[in-house]
Amino acid sequence: MDGRICREITRLVMKGFRKKLGAWGEELARKYFEEKGYEFVASNWQKKSGEIDLICRKENEIVFVEVKTRTTPAFGWGEDAVTKKKKEKISQTMDFFLLENENYNGFFPRFDILVVEIFSLRPRFVHFEDVEL
Repeated sequence: MDGRICREITRLVMKGFRKKLGAWGEELARKYFEEKGYEFVASNWQKKSGEIDLICRKENEIVFVEVKTRTTPAFGWGEDAVTKKKKEKISQTMDFFLLENENYNGFFPRFDILVVEIFSLRPRFVHFEDVEL
């Protein structure tokens, strides 16, 4: 088989794997937050400006969460993947959510990053609360 075709097949397989891994990580993140007493509001909330992986509520806070799932630290830590540009997109998307969902106007908005590390059979969660945007 042509090397170019092999690379393209590998790329497509890995793209599907990453997408499934990300979805699994987001489901684990949802369970993590629910076990901590948060109420689930939405997942994969999208606007043209970007997407918010998970939105939860706890007491007087509405929490917007970026979930990063890792199976190895070889390509960097999850929190390092949330760049300044990514934060800007998330901030804009948070604003759209709050404009469209007036029932959360009295809530304090917060941005968190949750890294789901699946380096072994038991996932490990690294939670960064109230991250500066």
